[in-house]
Amino acid sequence: MDIKTLLKENEKLVKEFGAGPLSTLKDLPDFYTFEKKLIYSHRDFDKYYKAIKEGKKCAIVSGFNASGVMHLGHKVVFDTNLFFQKHFGVPVFIPISDDESYVTGKVESQETALKYSLKLAREILAYGFDPEKTFFIIDQLYTNIYNLAIKLSTKVTLSEIKATYGYKMENNPGLFFYPAVQSAHVLLPMEFFDFDFVLVPIGPDEDSHLRICRDIASRISRVKPAVLHLSFMPGIDGEKMSKSRNNTIFLFEEHEKEIAKKVNKAISGGAKTLEEHKKFGGDPEKDIACFYLEKYFLDKAQAEKLFDDYRKGTLSSKDVKKMLSGKLVEFTQSLQSNLKKINFETVYKCLLKNPELTLEKFKDLFAKI
Repeated sequence: MDIKTLLKENEKLVKEFGAGPLSTLKDLPDFYTFEKKLIYSHRDFDKYYKAIKEGKKCAIVSGFNASGVMHLGHKVVFDTNLFFQKHFGVPVFIPISDDESYVTGKVESQETALKYSLKLAREILAYGFDPEKTFFIIDQLYTNIYNLAIKLSTKVTLSEIKATYGYKMENNPGLFFYPAVQSAHVLLPMEFFDFDFVLVPIGPDEDSHLRICRDIASRISRVKPAVLHLSFMPGIDGEKMSKSRNNTIFLFEEHEKEIAKKVNKAISGGAKTLEEHKKFGGDPEKDIACFYLEKYFLDKAQAEKLFDDYRKGTLSSKDVKKMLSGKLVEFTQSLQSNLKKINFETVYKCLLKNPELTLEKFKDLFAKI
């Protein structure tokens, strides 16, 4: 599967599920994830962006799976969230789905899910989020979320959930209830903290969750959460980037050799031999290293020169991969350095939590990660 074919999968949301192409909006933020078309479509983003600029009380909700690992594919959503937090002071609520990971069998125990959740919370803060404006929702530690989920569950039917997710009666009941919990995560800033608008940046394959949530929001007289759909990102093999395929680079990778090893495996757009490449040039549109450099690390002029040199054959596939490896090593080392500064007190401060979770009790939990 080539890059263009992969990106076309986003079109399904527009053609079949009523999302709007982001390209049709005239007023967009001056930020690389919007300028480089790393965000494909939306639901009501124009209304949300207008509300931000008018000084309305706006929040972002951006969830993470407790069984997941932060990788290069997450950079777009993290950077977009940070843009709104830094430039507009938008609080970011981050549900880390410890219970969903357990219910779906992605982790073997609730204890494991909690351990992974705390590790992720620390890494997300190390990415650069402001502890004063970042709030983690880990449901084992903030069980108030279930009271809201119970309330919201009365606004959706089992038929709607089965039709949306394809669940069968053989599935465990936790799966049927979890859409109400996810909706509670998204609507929590409005229900508990009096925010007027919420934005949820997601991958296109997560849109079903937000369709349910937006329906529930309208049924409780809340503003429907706005949605940004990120473009599908190719892994080093050209397929959809994911941890399960082992086709991505982890953002907290400690070993430089592992980064170089994966980059060297990336699909090339170069000729079969170096001699042919120098003579005829290569195709940067097919080269994954060129793609990552252009989308993540280079400005417009730098990217144009990179692609031009690659087409001329003055820049080889090996050169491009070496350049990408250097950028990735520098980026991951910076994150590792930041991680050392994030202690249990900082994470504790950012948690929405039950009253009984004291700092001392949390210190013991944190020690287990």
